[in-house]
Amino acid sequence: MAWLQLHLATTEKHADAFQAALENLGACAVTLTDGADQPVFEPPPGTRPLWQNTVVSALFEADAELELILSALQQQGLQADAHHHETLEDQVWERAWMDDFSPMRFGERLWIVPSWTDAPDPNGVNLKLDPGLAFGTGTHETTALCLEWLDGHALNGKTVLDFGCGSGVLAIAALLLGAGQTTGTDIDPQALIASEENARNNGVADRLDLFLPEQMPAEYRCDVLVANILAGPLVELAELLAGYCKPGAGLALSGILAEQANDVRDAYSRWFDLTPTTQKGDWVRIDGVRKSA
Repeated sequence: MAWLQLHLATTEKHADAFQAALENLGACAVTLTDGADQPVFEPPPGTRPLWQNTVVSALFEADAELELILSALQQQGLQADAHHHETLEDQVWERAWMDDFSPMRFGERLWIVPSWTDAPDPNGVNLKLDPGLAFGTGTHETTALCLEWLDGHALNGKTVLDFGCGSGVLAIAALLLGAGQTTGTDIDPQALIASEENARNNGVADRLDLFLPEQMPAEYRCDVLVANILAGPLVELAELLAGYCKPGAGLALSGILAEQANDVRDAYSRWFDLTPTTQKGDWVRIDGVRKSA
């Protein structure tokens, strides 16, 4: 069975109206994508920001009448800035999606391996992880920077805090690399659920403690702290994160654009001896060691 896919260029203001109208006209699926490479970094809770230039894509059965769909939209006052369409041949969509993800190596030992593939290096440290609801599968530069840092450190028996744990990928990687009891914290309860499930799938759930930030033990201290969030929150949380670190503790921070690096370094230099910034694409990692006083 073939499908008709219609793409409509519009604005943030009208995207929801296009989506609702297309669904009412029989679209099997509607997706919204960025029409102008405009990043949306961290929306406030309960909001769903869209791009100023949004492409609304609708999937219809192949016998749908394109001109009738466009006419019906116009009658509702919905005029796209531009549009085009294509015919998609049927395929096993689940397999097509799965083919987009393959094992990835970070550093010398660590691999992230989707559950449906074999580990390229059976003797490596293989973290089983599938794409899910919470951010963090290793595909983004910020996650990769942190995974490479963890792979390069001796973690045996050390306590680790993954602050803003998302899918739990950094905490689980630390555990597989030999860390002792590890903690993950995130403001999103869904992230904690994803982290617990991923830890269970990797056989390390018994060594991973998960908390909302307000539930963190008051006297908690760790040997290693990783935080892959964003520059603004990192700056605001500098004193809190420093307080979680024992003297001599290792620190790795990411989620930072290159032009934001100096602001983050300034915020942490009071408590940490920082090494030179590491960059991958537009993103950087800042790491160092907690001062003794």
